[in-house]
Amino acid sequence: MIVGIDLGTTNSLIGTFENGSPVLFPNASGLTLTPSVVSFDDNGVIVGEAAKDRLVTHPDRSVATFKRWMGTARETRLGGQDFRPEELSSFVLRSLIGDAEAATGHKVTEAVISVPAYFSDSQRQATRLAAEMAGLKVERLINEPTAAALAYGMQDREGESRFLVFDLGGGTFDVSIVEIFDGVVEVHASAGDNFLGGEDFLDLLMNAAAADLKLDLDTVPPSERLQLRRHMELIKRQLSGTQEVALEAKIGAREIRWSIDQARFEVLAEPLLARLRGPLERALLDAKLRPDDLDDIVMVGGASRMSPVIKTVTRLLGRLPLRHVNPDEVVAHGAIVASGLKGRDASLREVILTDVSPYTLGTNISRQDVSGQFQPGYFLPLIPRNSTVPVSREQEFLPVNEAQTTITFGIYQGENPIADKNILLGELKVPIPQAQKAADRGVIARFTYDIDGILQVEARVKATGAHHEIVIERGQTGLSEAEIRERLAKLEAIKVHPREQQENLALMARAERLYEERLEHREMLQNAIMHFNGVLNTQDERQISRFRDDLVRVLSEIDPR
Repeated sequence: MIVGIDLGTTNSLIGTFENGSPVLFPNASGLTLTPSVVSFDDNGVIVGEAAKDRLVTHPDRSVATFKRWMGTARETRLGGQDFRPEELSSFVLRSLIGDAEAATGHKVTEAVISVPAYFSDSQRQATRLAAEMAGLKVERLINEPTAAALAYGMQDREGESRFLVFDLGGGTFDVSIVEIFDGVVEVHASAGDNFLGGEDFLDLLMNAAAADLKLDLDTVPPSERLQLRRHMELIKRQLSGTQEVALEAKIGAREIRWSIDQARFEVLAEPLLARLRGPLERALLDAKLRPDDLDDIVMVGGASRMSPVIKTVTRLLGRLPLRHVNPDEVVAHGAIVASGLKGRDASLREVILTDVSPYTLGTNISRQDVSGQFQPGYFLPLIPRNSTVPVSREQEFLPVNEAQTTITFGIYQGENPIADKNILLGELKVPIPQAQKAADRGVIARFTYDIDGILQVEARVKATGAHHEIVIERGQTGLSEAEIRERLAKLEAIKVHPREQQENLALMARAERLYEERLEHREMLQNAIMHFNGVLNTQDERQISRFRDDLVRVLSEIDPR
């Protein structure tokens, strides 16, 4: 079975295309949103809502927002082992796969997975590797704005249509200009910020509350800091529909009373809102469009619900955006439609999806200065950013002097005119023959970049016809094949809690979190936890189900969600 997956910074979703429309699969808690959080207990790995609660009770064994580290070599220590971001993401994918298989009874083997349009090659390849580690074949990585277009059914419009996709998720921000014509969905331009999202607005609230309450967050115990963060998350959501929100809570031994209104939140958020403007203007500039040229604006991502964000977009673009599809589910719906296209679902008319290269690709060259001397280290773009992919470009290169025996092509990704200030993806060394003239020793280099983010660099020596090439399939922080095999073996040895236990695990984690947070309810919660453990040990499903319902009611009275 082929599925569509939104592998998000904050939450992830999975579904398939059935009976002409996307269907999202619920997790063991009955929700379609699975928190992208991983935790370890003595019996193995926990994913989702239970892991999110364990961020408070077991912060040293739990981790979130690791999508921001994709494509880097950063490692997180959990349960006595070190994990890279793609390994942590593979746990989330395995959990999602389990939900899909439980809902359908079919084995999930293939997937279309969404990625931010501004993800670099190394980040895209890390996403592919995460899927491989979870036992999935990736049919396609779909850029989130393309997915948003499919979710809104833009491909079914008659004639030509241009619209802007504004995607503000938990940890990343993307702006894309998408054009629809004759069944073709084409991304014309993308810009963004891989380190701007809803979590940053949450940090603003945290810092404001800490300043008002005279709290030094660096000295507050991690569990209490996470309690405060959960309250700020609720306040952030409430501020989208309420003028003022007040907080009264007990965190550790502290009685917390704090309030904030929309006006102050907007002032606090001004530096972040200013960062939204640059990518908006850059995407329009690259697409050679003005705001008046757009037919619609589509909002994507849970953070796009925030009132200051909607006001900023409306002010900058001169119109109200579309918001009739749940922003949390837009990308997932689009990925599912794309999976239906891959599976050639009969209810979907043929649609051609095109994407653009998120960064400029090129090589290093030497240039003559005013004195006629060659100065090395300059960057020559061959494939400009926002080129529609697949794309292939070639150019001839000559040696700097007649004594030169090799031309070395440094393959770079970036936007800086100085080569080494961009990201070095690889090198291709091409021997050149001795000849009377440098002009007779030219090398024709061709850069080819495909829709899956794979870059092929070919070089042909004109004098001899000798051919050299390099294929770059993962970024500079990628793992070797041997390392991948080693990591896969390690992951296979890690026990994942059975799906049928997930609801009980989530409930227990929630009770333990509330025990840590709510001192006034500790005795009652301790009794409830002890009783629930006893009921679980009976393995009597009817008794477990009955007590679970009672416990949910009790916990919801203490902590409404």
